[in-house]
Amino acid sequence: MLAPTVISGRREPWNKGKLVGQKAPLKLRDIWAIQVRFEIGDRKREFALFNLALDSKLRGCDLVQLRVRDVAHGDRIAARATVMQQKTQRPVQFEITEPSRKSVFAWIRHAAGAQDRGLSVSKSAAALTAFVDTAIRPNRRGLGH
Repeated sequence: MLAPTVISGRREPWNKGKLVGQKAPLKLRDIWAIQVRFEIGDRKREFALFNLALDSKLRGCDLVQLRVRDVAHGDRIAARATVMQQKTQRPVQFEITEPSRKSVFAWIRHAAGAQDRGLSVSKSAAALTAFVDTAIRPNRRGLGH
């Protein structure tokens, strides 16, 4: 463990100079950059979950607990889905856009998932968030940030 920096007998806060609190929403060009990276890298799972996250606005913990049966009926992806939020225990209904349906269908077909199988295949919400952060961070410099 690193020792805190001591300045004139006082400890410096661990978050001094860092942005704390809620992050700013992604800009449209950042979303496109992330989606392109997922497509080029053939990352079907991340692409499907990212698109579902944009459509549903679910918390990460709820997103990674989605099941195939929550978004698919037989061999077709539903236009709408309803899931129960873990934190509030309230149902949330959201529309699944056509691009999201295509990416989810590609992921399910690739993973050959059964109806009770999870879409995220045991990845945590933190891992997905960290991946999105690392996917966009290098691009922000090139995007005029």
